[in-house]
Amino acid sequence: MGNLNIIPIFQDEAFAFITQYHRHHRKPVGSVFQIAVSDGEKVVGVAVCGRPNARMTQDGFTLEVTRLCTDGTKNACSALYAACWRAAKALGYRKVITYILNTEPGTSLKASGWKLIGERGGGSWSVPSRHRVDKHPLQKKLLFEIQ
Repeated sequence: MGNLNIIPIFQDEAFAFITQYHRHHRKPVGSVFQIAVSDGEKVVGVAVCGRPNARMTQDGFTLEVTRLCTDGTKNACSALYAACWRAAKALGYRKVITYILNTEPGTSLKASGWKLIGERGGGSWSVPSRHRVDKHPLQKKLLFEIQ
């Protein structure tokens, strides 16, 4: 096993990795870009960046890390969060946001220079006028950002 390296990855490959390894989310619908981290032998994690889910943050200069998934390799999350910000800046974005479950510590985000903004939402997307089946955790989330 070698050092961790950021490498390119095609969307379908990143989505397949998420399908195999993500603990509580399915693959996202799409992406602006995706990146991977390798241990020198295989992909050990992926990150997917896309348009923010919340309409109020869709200003054209903000991206959201919509999925970050690893196989548990140490420091892979931190490497991916840092690389997402570098790539987003290179593409002209001014801010990147992400949400984690409020039961997760955010250690990798803090180590990568991201700031905790606060607790957000949670709950179901289902409403009487438009019933939905929830396939995601319904608990509160923590919003982090870097700019």
